[in-house]
Amino acid sequence: MKTINKIPFSDIESIPQLVKDFLNQKIEGFENSTFSLEHFRNQIHIKQDSFSQEQREVLYNVLEKQLSGFTLSSGQKKNMDLLKLPDTFTITTGHQLNLFSGPVFFVYKILQTIKTCTYLKENFPDFNFVPVYWMASEDHDFAEINHFKTENNYYETNEKAGGPVGRIKITDTYFISEFEKEFKDSVFGTELILMLKEAYKNGNTLTEAIKTLVNRLFSEFGLLMLDGDSKDLKQQVKDIFKDELLHFSLQKNSKNKVDFLTGKYGKVQVNPREINLFYLSETRDRIDCKGQDYLVVDTNLQFTKEEILAELEQNPEKFSPNALMRPVYQEKVLPNLAYIGGNAEIMYWLELKDYFSATGIPFPILIPRNSMLFLKEKTVKKIEKLHLKTEDFFQNFTTITNQVIMKDNTILQLLEDKEELLVRNFSELKEAAETTEKSFGNMVKAEEVRQLKSFKRMKKRLLHAEKIKQNELLERLENLFLDVHPSKIWQERVFNFSVFFSDEGYSWLENCLEEMVVQESKLIIVAI
Repeated sequence: MKTINKIPFSDIESIPQLVKDFLNQKIEGFENSTFSLEHFRNQIHIKQDSFSQEQREVLYNVLEKQLSGFTLSSGQKKNMDLLKLPDTFTITTGHQLNLFSGPVFFVYKILQTIKTCTYLKENFPDFNFVPVYWMASEDHDFAEINHFKTENNYYETNEKAGGPVGRIKITDTYFISEFEKEFKDSVFGTELILMLKEAYKNGNTLTEAIKTLVNRLFSEFGLLMLDGDSKDLKQQVKDIFKDELLHFSLQKNSKNKVDFLTGKYGKVQVNPREINLFYLSETRDRIDCKGQDYLVVDTNLQFTKEEILAELEQNPEKFSPNALMRPVYQEKVLPNLAYIGGNAEIMYWLELKDYFSATGIPFPILIPRNSMLFLKEKTVKKIEKLHLKTEDFFQNFTTITNQVIMKDNTILQLLEDKEELLVRNFSELKEAAETTEKSFGNMVKAEEVRQLKSFKRMKKRLLHAEKIKQNELLERLENLFLDVHPSKIWQERVFNFSVFFSDEGYSWLENCLEEMVVQESKLIIVAI
């Protein structure tokens, strides 16, 4: 494995402009929310003053209960104990409970969380930093998470869905035997198969499954896994949930930011609702307000104001935050300094700055996670042979393709020379036309536009002709693009970690960790 390029997000065309502007501190009000040691120093003091010892005890007890069935590493045990101390803080990432972790970026964001803690400990030795994976166990869209893909196969499981996905029990394990066929002869295939069988054994919930997998992969790094589906944790946010039910606080307090981001960037990632809470029963359904009554959408459940507040008081675990409410819940119950997430996550966190202020909870530092791309050596050589660079595949590749097809084309050069001559000639004509009647000058300008359009049509037709003539080269370029972008999207959003782990095992995790850049958001390209 050899890193061949690290491309800053600012140099990648497909990275949203909002994320680029955030990283470059061009969004007013978020200058102190980006990655820097100074910002972390400030965040430590802010969080220290707002997170009580009582909250630490609750967090410790919840983690102890949730992790009681697992064999914890010495690093995990140490981090658990450190959480009781007022000089200990967390760095958090969160993700859905995708089958066998889903796309490989799941691994990258956890590794970056771990490495960020190491980096902070080196720079702030008087404080402790604990990596936390927040499990999105209360999501209810099972179709989003019930599958994963390797280079050769697509795997999925079918279970009865509708409620929180974390509570779904494993019954359909056919995908395991199919996976075994694909990986039984790989170097670390046996390890992967055992991992899969241990996590997804009959009767395990999806929460237990992903916790088992994550613990197997990351326990030696001291990572702690926290499930937000917890009565004890939700006790701490009852007042926030109550305020949401009564006053639609998230929508009201985020309106200015939502309007600003919509005006500048065209839209926001997630639009707040009046009530950003779900109700958990056999299913997970949105709470809506109609007059003085509260309805649970798609059910027959209905509450008066007094009834729903009583229900919240007695059973806070039945209330579940949506994507926009979850960040506030998370930051309330953790001594957290920073959140590491994908671009879409960062964009919806940015909507919430004013809402955090209204709740009195410190807004964390936001870190757009690193991306990684693993390219086979033969793919790298093909790229070099065509005199291309890896970064070309993260620009407008149609433009790059056209440039390769038309490289050193004599007809194109002739057309451009004649076009340039035409522009010069018309420049003289327009200058002369200014000495006579206005309508003649307008005719000259119109004629220039007409003739320049002809040149544009000729160049377009020439490109089309050259693509037919150089069909083999065009096909090579298209196949190369698919080698870099399987399914025409980023590799990390398609393949499961097993594709890479099968050859390298745990050393692959170590290598990824080594190559991670915590201070900046970059695409890291590695030749294998």
